[in-house]
Amino acid sequence: MRFVDWPSPNFNDRALPVTMIVLHYTGMESAQVALDRLRDPLAEVSSHYVVDEDGTTYRLVDEEKRAWHAGRSHWRECEDVNSASIGIEIVNPGHEHGYRPFPDAQVDAVVRLVAEVKDRHEITRGNVVGHSDVAPARKRDPGELFPWQRLARLRLALPRPTKNLMDPMWGHAAFCLALERFGYDVTDPMAAIMAFQRRFRPEMIDGEMDAECRMILLALLLPRPQGDD
Repeated sequence: MRFVDWPSPNFNDRALPVTMIVLHYTGMESAQVALDRLRDPLAEVSSHYVVDEDGTTYRLVDEEKRAWHAGRSHWRECEDVNSASIGIEIVNPGHEHGYRPFPDAQVDAVVRLVAEVKDRHEITRGNVVGHSDVAPARKRDPGELFPWQRLARLRLALPRPTKNLMDPMWGHAAFCLALERFGYDVTDPMAAIMAFQRRFRPEMIDGEMDAECRMILLALLLPRPQGDD
C-alpha cells in the first residue's frame, strides 16, 4: 500500500507491544485542518495514519512509535491504549461539523490499511475497535455511519451477531458486568451502553439496555471456534 509521508513530531516510545487498532474520525472541517493539527507540536496529538475521503493515505508516525491519538482510554484491562495500538484517523467532519457517510474510496483504503496492520502485528478481530469503544464517556467516533460490516465480512473486525440469539435476561448491573468483561470501561454505564450500540446496533443508540443488546452481547462473549479470532 502506498502512503504520502507527512511526518508528525508528536510521538514517543512505546511501553507495550502492538495488540490493537483504533479507528477514529478527524472531526474537523477538512483534511488539511486535521493534518495541520496532527502535526502541530503545540497540539500534542497525532496518529499513525490519516485516510482522506479520496482514499489518499498519509503516514504521520512510524508504527514502532507511540502516537498520541487515544487519550484517556481503556480496553480489556489496557490503560495505555496509545502504547498498545495503531491509530488510524479517517477524514470526516464528525458529529459537530456535519457527520456524513464515508465514501467508498475512503472505506476501501481503510480496509486495505487495517488488513495490512492487522496481519503485520497479528491483531485479533476483537481488538480492532473505535475511539468510542476505548473512551465511551468522551468520544463518538468513528460513529454509527462507519461501515463496520465491511471489515467484519473480511474478518478484519468482529461481526454483529445475528443468528441463534438467546436473551440471558440480565438485569442492568449484570449487563454492565458483561460489558466490562467484553472490554468496555463501564464507569459511566449509559455512555458504555451507547458506545456498544454505536458499534453493534447503530440503528438505535439510546443508552438503554434492552433484549436485543443483551442477546448481541451474550453472543459476542460466547467462545468462538479455535482460530476464529
